[in-house]
This record gives sequence, C-alpha cells and structure tokens, in this order.
Amino acid sequence: MVLDLLVIGLAVTLFPLPIMAFVLVVSAPRGVWKGLSFILGWLACLVAVIAIVMLLTDGEPPPPRSPPSIAALVATLVIGVGLIVYSEHRRRLPRTRPAPDPSGAGRPRPSGSGTSLTSRTDDATGWSAAALAVLLQPWGMVGAAAATVVQADLSHSTSFLALVGFCLLASSTLLGMELYMVFAPEKAHRALTNLRAWLERHKDPAIVVTCLVLGIWLVGRSLYQLTG
Repeated sequence: MVLDLLVIGLAVTLFPLPIMAFVLVVSAPRGVWKGLSFILGWLACLVAVIAIVMLLTDGEPPPPRSPPSIAALVATLVIGVGLIVYSEHRRRLPRTRPAPDPSGAGRPRPSGSGTSLTSRTDDATGWSAAALAVLLQPWGMVGAAAATVVQADLSHSTSFLALVGFCLLASSTLLGMELYMVFAPEKAHRALTNLRAWLERHKDPAIVVTCLVLGIWLVGRSLYQLTG
C-alpha cells in the first residue's frame, strides 16, 4: 500500500493543470491568502476521501480474496485502464499554437480565454479559490488512492503515517509554491510566471506521460494481485 500511495501521490502533485491554476491564484491580489484557501480545499478533498473509505472499512483492511478486496482491485484496474486510454486520447488531440502578435514583435498574443481566466482569479475570493481546487483535483488519481486506502489498517501507526504522508506528498508542489510566495514574493512571482509559461507549452506531453505511467503501474499492480 505504501509504495502504491507514493506513486499515486507523485502523480497527483506533478499533474500540471492544478499547478497552472494555482500559479494564477497565488499571483493575484491577496494571492497568498487565496493560495492558502486553494491548498485547504485541496487537502480537504483528500482527507474527505480517505475518511469515507476508513468509515466504510472501519479502519481495518478486508480479508484477502474477499468481495470488498477484489472490488477494490477491480476498481484500481479500471482506473488504470481509464488513465491509459485518456493519455492516448490526449496524445492524439491536435496541438494548438498561440496566435502571432499582429504588431510583428514575434511574441505570442495572449488568448482571450487566458486573459479571462486571469481576471477571474484576480476577482476570486478565498471560497472560490477553494472551490477551484476541488474542481481541478485529478479525481481519477484520487479514486485510485481511495481504492488503495482500502488496505489501510489504522491499528498500526505505519498505516496512519502512510496516509498522512500521501496527503502531504500529493500537496507538496502547492505547499512549496505557497511557501516560496510567503518568504520571497518577488522572486517567486517571476519564477512561477515562468513556470506557468513553460507548462502552457508542455502541459499536454506532461499529462500524457503522467497518466500513462500511473495507468500502467495501476494495471500491473492490480493484475498481479488479482492473479497472484
């Protein structure tokens, strides 16, 4: 379980879409507080999912080969296949290039949607930033984590530490950017703006690779446990 949560947590924290949105949120006026709201909403989703699973299992893993155990493995397999299919679908999508600047300066012209999103984050409140975190949660990956958490045994401290570690790992990129903005706001603003620009150009390959690698891992692990 610990290794599976480690792999899933890495995939969640490196998924580019929430990172790009968080950069906009934390770069807006009162961005540090909005960023904190985003992180709290993000963490609340993870904790809520884990809490629901623990309530359903009473904090004890189901016996091997029992219907709940097999159902969790089948769910993991389905999610893994879905991530692989999504990565292939994303890979086949046509790439859109930024429109050239009509002034002839050779720089890309910001798209209308990007400008609109920036203005919305400028006007966002803490509650809307938290809601954005909920919407941008990679729910397929979180679902895989939930199916893995079924194996947790809260009577052992290692399982509790693994769950806490997963939540922190899955949020580590956001926490790092938030702390950077707190302690070095000017440098952080420039660095995060450059990061978002880089992700705008490379987000599709990043999504494809992240979903593909995690999907293969989940399929392989679930098949091994189902047939072993």
